[in-house]
Amino acid sequence: MKYETATIASLMLDPANVRTHDSKNLEAIKASLARFGQQKPIVVDGKGIIVAGNGTMMAAKMLNWSSVEIVRTKLEGAEAIAYAIADNRTAELAGWDEAALAQQLAALQIDDEELANIAGFTDAEIEAMTQTEKSVELNRQSAFRIMIECESEQHQASLFDRLNLEGLQCQLLML
Repeated sequence: MKYETATIASLMLDPANVRTHDSKNLEAIKASLARFGQQKPIVVDGKGIIVAGNGTMMAAKMLNWSSVEIVRTKLEGAEAIAYAIADNRTAELAGWDEAALAQQLAALQIDDEELANIAGFTDAEIEAMTQTEKSVELNRQSAFRIMIECESEQHQASLFDRLNLEGLQCQLLML
């Protein structure tokens, strides 16, 4: 992969982009760019059309940047379209470790409240997450526990997956 610096004027937003960016999303991207700079390149095709990074480009324009870092892809046509969709969808399919996220955001608020907000969460969202985690922790302290001895690691993994699918909160222990 070869990174390049390209002028914003030389690049075009994808006219067929299926991902939308509301003002909250663009403000979050803009705040991140303003604080941290561009930390990953925008993916561009051979014609200068953005395949991945349309939101980043819009936020960079809002910040009056004159150039951005890009990487050019050789993908064209249907492959470029499929990649653009996959790039957005795979991020959307990811989840959060909500307990760890709540802890990290709470720590960020203590260290630097602005950093917590730049991460894309409002104070109210962080407070709600922190309260939810405190409530879950209190419930865990009074939870009933069961220990099951499994015949193999595979059996343990299978049982763990099945119980989680049933909505039970499970923890794996190795003794």
